[in-house]
Amino acid sequence: MDNVMDRKMIDGDEVECTLRPQSLKEYVGQNELKEMMSVFIHTAKLRNESLDHVLLYGPPGLGKTTLAHIIANEMNTGIKVTTGPALSRPGDLASILSSLEPGDVLFIDEIHRIPKVIEEILYSAMEDFAIDIVMGKDSAATTLRIDLPPFTLVGATTRFGDLTAPMRDRFGIIHQLKYYNLDELATIIKRTSRIFNFPIDDDATYELARRSRGTPRIANRLFRRIRDFAQYENLDHITIKTTDYALNKLDIDKAGLDVTDRKYLYGLIERFKGGPAGLEALDETIY
Repeated sequence: MDNVMDRKMIDGDEVECTLRPQSLKEYVGQNELKEMMSVFIHTAKLRNESLDHVLLYGPPGLGKTTLAHIIANEMNTGIKVTTGPALSRPGDLASILSSLEPGDVLFIDEIHRIPKVIEEILYSAMEDFAIDIVMGKDSAATTLRIDLPPFTLVGATTRFGDLTAPMRDRFGIIHQLKYYNLDELATIIKRTSRIFNFPIDDDATYELARRSRGTPRIANRLFRRIRDFAQYENLDHITIKTTDYALNKLDIDKAGLDVTDRKYLYGLIERFKGGPAGLEALDETIY
C-alpha cells in the first residue's frame, strides 16, 4: 500500500532507526507523559485489551513518532504508519484499517490534515471498531460494513487547535510534548555519541545542547554535522573548539537560530515594528 508504511519502512534510514529509543525506559525527557503511559500500558496489558487511542501534540522534533513506535513495542504489537495528507480517499483508510491485526497501533502523523470525509469514517472506527463504506451512487448505492479488530490510533499533530472537537473527544489519552531542558538534551547527545562511537567532551555537549532550541531532532542533526568537521580535521572526538567552529560555520548563533530565523526576527522588528504581522507578509521579508 502506497499510503502506509510498516516499522521497517518508516525507519528505512538506518541512522534514524538506531537513534530512536525502543522503550519508555530508554526514552529521555517527557517524564510526566512516560509515567502516565507506563500506567496505561501496564493496565491495558493486564486486561488483555488494546490501549486507548492516544493524541500527541507539540512542536516538531520532540519525539511524537518515536513515542508511537515505543507504544507498539511496549504493547508487543505491530504498527502501521501513515500521514493525514496521504489519506485522501475513503478507500485509502479502509485499506489500512482492514490490514490491522488485533491490538495493532495505527500512527497518523499530521492528523490535523486529514480530509473531513476521512475524519468521519475514523469516528466509527475509533468508537465501534467498524467502518461503513458506501458502494455505488444515487439509488444504486449500498453500504458495506467492515468489522475491525481492536486497535490503538496514535495521532500526532503540531497544530492542536486545527483538530475538530469531535476528533479530539475520541482520544482517551491526550498529551502535549514540551521542549527539553539542557540536561535532557545533554543526555540525548551523549547517547547519540555512544551510538556513533564518537566521543564528545562535556563542555561541547552542553554548548550543543544550548544551541539546539530544546529539540532532540535538531541536537542529533547538528551532532552529525559537527562530527563531520571533527573527522575532517582528523580528530577522534568532538571538542568545544570544534563545536563552536562548526556551528559558526553552519551559521547557528548562540541562541540556536539560523540565518532564516534571524531574517524573520529582523523583518518583524524592522518592517513591522515588533508586530503583529501575518505569516504571509512576514514570509516576504526573508527574500
